[in-house]
Amino acid sequence: MTKRTAMMASLLLSTALVAPAAYAQTTAADDPAVETIQPDDAQDDDDNVDISAPGGDFGGEIIVRGKYIPNPIRATSEVVSVLGEAEIARAADGDIAGSLQRVTGLSVVGGRFVFVRGLGERYSLALLNGLPLPSPEPLRRVVPLDLFPTSVIASTVVQKSYSANYPGEFGGGVINLTTKSTPDEPFLKVKFGVSGDSETTGKLGYVYDGSDSDIIGYDDGLRAIPNGLAQALAKNIPISAGTEFSSTDLQNFAASLNNAETNLIQRNMDIPANFSAEITGGTSFDVGDALVGVVATAGFDNSWRTRGGVQQTSQGIVNIDGEEGLRPDQNFNFVTTENRIIVNGLLGLSAEFGEHKLRFTNLYIHDTSKEASIKAGIDAINVDEETLLNQGRTSWFERQLFTTQFVGEFKFDEISLDVRGAWANSKRDAPYQRTYSYAFDKIVAQDFVNDLTSPGQSARVQFSDLNDDVYGAGADLGYETNIGVPVNLTVGYNYYLNDRQAQRRAFRFVPANGLPNPIEQERIDFLLSDYNVFTHKIELREVAAQTSVPAYEAQLEVHAGYGQFDAELSEGLRLNVGVRYEDAMQSVTPILLQGGAATVATSLANDYWLPAATLTWNFADDMQFRFAASKTIARPQFRELAPQQFLDLETDRTFIGNPLLTDSELLNFEGRFEYYIGRGERVTIAGFYKKIDNPIENVAFVQGGGTLFTGFSNAPTAELYGAELELVKYFPLYDLGGSFFDDRRLLLAANYTYTKSEIKVAAGDQAINPVTLLPTDASNVFDDGDRLTGQSTHVANLQFGMEREDGPLSQQTLLVTYNSPRVTARGPQDQPDLIERTGWQLDFVVREELNIAGQDFELKVEARNILGTDYRESQTLGSTQILNNAYDVGTRFSMSIGLNF
Repeated sequence: MTKRTAMMASLLLSTALVAPAAYAQTTAADDPAVETIQPDDAQDDDDNVDISAPGGDFGGEIIVRGKYIPNPIRATSEVVSVLGEAEIARAADGDIAGSLQRVTGLSVVGGRFVFVRGLGERYSLALLNGLPLPSPEPLRRVVPLDLFPTSVIASTVVQKSYSANYPGEFGGGVINLTTKSTPDEPFLKVKFGVSGDSETTGKLGYVYDGSDSDIIGYDDGLRAIPNGLAQALAKNIPISAGTEFSSTDLQNFAASLNNAETNLIQRNMDIPANFSAEITGGTSFDVGDALVGVVATAGFDNSWRTRGGVQQTSQGIVNIDGEEGLRPDQNFNFVTTENRIIVNGLLGLSAEFGEHKLRFTNLYIHDTSKEASIKAGIDAINVDEETLLNQGRTSWFERQLFTTQFVGEFKFDEISLDVRGAWANSKRDAPYQRTYSYAFDKIVAQDFVNDLTSPGQSARVQFSDLNDDVYGAGADLGYETNIGVPVNLTVGYNYYLNDRQAQRRAFRFVPANGLPNPIEQERIDFLLSDYNVFTHKIELREVAAQTSVPAYEAQLEVHAGYGQFDAELSEGLRLNVGVRYEDAMQSVTPILLQGGAATVATSLANDYWLPAATLTWNFADDMQFRFAASKTIARPQFRELAPQQFLDLETDRTFIGNPLLTDSELLNFEGRFEYYIGRGERVTIAGFYKKIDNPIENVAFVQGGGTLFTGFSNAPTAELYGAELELVKYFPLYDLGGSFFDDRRLLLAANYTYTKSEIKVAAGDQAINPVTLLPTDASNVFDDGDRLTGQSTHVANLQFGMEREDGPLSQQTLLVTYNSPRVTARGPQDQPDLIERTGWQLDFVVREELNIAGQDFELKVEARNILGTDYRESQTLGSTQILNNAYDVGTRFSMSIGLNF
């Protein structure tokens, strides 16, 4: 049996459970009428799933009694869900994130980040071909999975119970993406798509010029830092008037910036539709005794999104009509238009010879966000309750990921050896992040004015960049033997190194002697023109040069080794036990400007023994029960440790790190009953419990003139428990009569997850205040019984569809998703928590295969968020409510057509 054949699953792909150590599988007939075990080559090639993950190949000696349990389930030692190409295509979301939200217990936040069982992003781990993958969104640890088009992914594995072959940062689960490798036969697919939504396409939006090449997602040099300013920044000293820089120097810096092209926001009365294109091809051929495969793909996606809504902030609890309540001290209406361009490419080479397989993968993703935003409202904290403000913001974020990987999977009779190595680089460049604010003068000008110095009147610009290098390597040795019972032994070593350099410099335009009245009424590009800069001596001065942290370096290095064995203790009873040892050094070192105040550096040196065990009792031919227990960890992310500010565009909120955070430790328990009704059909019921020591929580606070920040702090401890239910059932339709229903069936797939979490705060517990960075009573930051941030109590998914069983593709699927409200941050200054509500989402997807003039086409039509559910983040106290961030989402329609050659 070849390594590749051993990793094929003859099961409906969304339901497969695969052995995590090697994903090697024994075989049995999936048809309940067949009771004999079939050879591997009897499996249907159409159901093949290619999976590459850590661990050795056991070759399939562990066989349990369940004749009616599908092949992967009979061989697995852990509970996982597998999405292959067919199941990913059914949801037709176009990217992996959208497809994963249909998996039991998973929810997708912001359309991008996958949460497992309601746990936040820090508890999810993403791997590519079993190797570490840095995020092209380096300010987050979790990879935004909407970046991965379905065309480059052969399978996606979600494992919720821990096994020692995976990294110890396994709080909620691991998501392992496997890229395409050796195709069974040559293929070429070309796809074009258009889409739009009811809130954006053809509607009013806001844009700015930028560079000539913005349309393809790459800056042509317009946003490069001018030489003079770049040389000044390299000196690592504050850019302000003094011995190093004169007023003339600061004026020259201000005039050297490209102000009009990056600052002037304009109306677009007809935002265009979205466009996407991709081409994927592959072939295989013999070279001597080896089968060599080549797969390549390239894609381009240009999309628009306009959000219009309300953003409010309360400075604190006040008395309203004799009751405690919240008042919107900052109250703005906003409209934001984002143009997002994604360019991706993959080149995969593979070779199979005998029992061995080599895989060489290169992946490139370039993700650009160009955004313009306007706000109008009042700021009673920094200005007053009467003055109307008009504010603008423009930004440009270029995020890039490149990774190259090598995987070797070797099989020598009862011995298997896997070796893996990878290098990845992730970058985030954000030049010319600009903001400005005008205030309405109803006394003199009777117009909006901006003198650049008065409250509510300003112009700022910020430059930041970040670079991540990730190195990963591992080796797994497996040995299968029989000591009266079949036993598989595996040992392995893994190495991980993440190096980061980050820099952020912020500036404000300030006139040396004030601005006269006619000038302060000019629009922003005229206001900051070279003429005004030199005539009125407008200087570019660094903001908070002595107190901010302009740069930092960070590193995480992990050495890990593990051992585990998998044994059939008796007929139908299987035990997988392992332990992992990890030794980690994590540091974040702030780099201050000369003369800057001292700040706290982070240095964490921890080692852990992480045991894991899963017992499987296959007590009937179509039923089994599993019990899993393990210990895992969750380390703080660099962005959570770095005392540097950064802006999250999704929430329009500023975050700042806490260098005193510590690791979280988790105890995990799970029991699961599985009943397999027929091929691809099942009922599962599971219960789970987690105890988390020192969980890291988002904590909101108001600082700096009323600005709402989000920081981080370790809570003392937390508990989480819940249950999962899942049903998948097919119903043949031939009894309805008529040729249309002869070869069609209905699919009903439903799952529901209930999760309850509580933070425990006892007398004497301490926490770090994210504002002062000093120890304080934990009750000053957390309330006993608080929910964990990011956790939804209820997550439900329903798929109801009809499909053709044989012949050309024909699928019509209705998808319903529900996520109950979740906490996004602990409330500031004794205020209520910030609660996010996403509610119900109804989608409809149609996929049809057509043959026109002898050419095969695949037509896909999608309607997303048919109910028009909007986004809302709010705080509620008594009869009062603050809308921290609320906007309309709209209904999205898309159509694509693919050509299959």
